[in-house]
Amino acid sequence: MTRRRDWLRTVLGAGAATFGGLAAGEEPSTATRRTARRPLLPDPSRNALRPVIEPWESRPPDDPRAKALLEAVREKYKLPGLVGAIVKGSAVVSVAATGVRKAGGDDPIRPTDQVHIGSCTKAMTATLIGTLFEEGLLSASSTLAGVFPEYADRMHPDFREATLSHLLTHRAGLPHDADWWNLPGVTPTQKRYAALAELCSVAPRSIPGRKYEYSNAGYVLAGLMAEHVAGASWEDMTRARIFEPLNMYSAGFGPPGLDGSSRETQPYGHQWALGGPKPIRHDNPPVMGPAGTVHCSILDWAKFGIAHLRGERPGGKLLQPSTYRDLHTAAPGAEYAGGWLVLDRPWAGGAALNHAGSNTMWMANVWLAPARDFGVLAATNMGGGPTMKAADEAVGALIGHYSATFAG
Repeated sequence: MTRRRDWLRTVLGAGAATFGGLAAGEEPSTATRRTARRPLLPDPSRNALRPVIEPWESRPPDDPRAKALLEAVREKYKLPGLVGAIVKGSAVVSVAATGVRKAGGDDPIRPTDQVHIGSCTKAMTATLIGTLFEEGLLSASSTLAGVFPEYADRMHPDFREATLSHLLTHRAGLPHDADWWNLPGVTPTQKRYAALAELCSVAPRSIPGRKYEYSNAGYVLAGLMAEHVAGASWEDMTRARIFEPLNMYSAGFGPPGLDGSSRETQPYGHQWALGGPKPIRHDNPPVMGPAGTVHCSILDWAKFGIAHLRGERPGGKLLQPSTYRDLHTAAPGAEYAGGWLVLDRPWAGGAALNHAGSNTMWMANVWLAPARDFGVLAATNMGGGPTMKAADEAVGALIGHYSATFAG
C-alpha cells in the first residue's frame, strides 16, 4: 500500500490541479485494498538473461505454401509487406513473410520483425485486468466513481455507476476517442487522468450498459483503473504480467523500430499517398496505450494468441480458466467480450475470437478457434485504404491452408 501511495504521489502530486480532480499535493484515496501478488514492474535483469524460447522457436516453421498465399494478397493490394502465422495447439505450425520492410527498398520483411497490432492490444489490456480480478483489486462491477472517488463529484451522474465491464465491452457511453494529442500532463498516466476528467464531465452518449459503441476511450479508462488500484503504469504492468511470462522478447510500445538501436532493422509503417505507400515511423500518442500501441513479432503475438486459444483448458498461462471464460463471453445479445469479438463460425466449430487493429500505418488481424484448437494471425505494414480487406483475405487464406494441410 505504501508503494501505491508513493506512485500516486509521483504521478499526481504537484501537477494534480492540472487534471481538475485534486488540489496540489492532495493524494487520491488509499482506502483498504488487497495487495497485488504478481509482479507490477518488469524485471530489469531480464534482457541480460539467456532467452527462454518455445520448442518450435528453435526453428520457426517457414512455410512456402503460406508465403505464396500471402504474396498473392500482397500483390493484389499493393502492400509493402505482409506476414502471417498459423497456430495449432500450443505451437506455431506455419509462419511466412513476403514483401519489404520499406516501400522502394529491397530489404525483405521477416517473420521475426516487429509488427504493430493496433487495437489487438485491447485483448492484452483485458488480460492484464484479468490478473487484477484474480487478486481482488478490481472486479467487473467496479465503477468509475468507486475507483476514482476523488473525481466523482466532477463526473456526470450517469458516468458514476459506469462499470469496468461496460468499459471493456464498449457499452459505457463514451465517444470513440478523446482529444488525445492535446491533453495536459507529462507522462501517459497523467494524460489518462486528464482524459478521465474531460470525458466524464459531460453526459454520456448513451446510458452506460445500454448501447454498444466502439471506444478507444473506454479502454484507456479501463487501463487507468488498473494503474490506479495497483500503483504502477499500464506499460510496466503489461511488460511484467503479459510480455515477460509469455517470453515476448520483441514486444514493446509505439512504432516498430522506435528504439534507435533497431531503427533500421525493423519495418516502417506506411500510409497511402500520391498513388503509393509512403513510409512513416509514427504512432498514436502513448496515452492511448491500453487501446492500441503494442508492437511485437508475429511469433511473439502468436504466444499471446495461444494463451487465449487454450486459456479455458486446465494448465493455461497467465489466468485461471474461469477468468479466460469470463473474458471470452459476451453479454446476451452482444458480440464483444473482454478485448475480443465473439462470433459463431462453422470453420471454427462454434465460437471464434477475433480482433483487428490499425494505427492507420499498420493493419493486423487475428482469429482463434478454441473448439478446434487453432488460430491464424496476419499483419501488413500499411494502413488505410483497402488494408482491412487485405487482412481479411490474408487470414481467410491461412484458414483455408490450415484446413487443407494441418487439420486432423
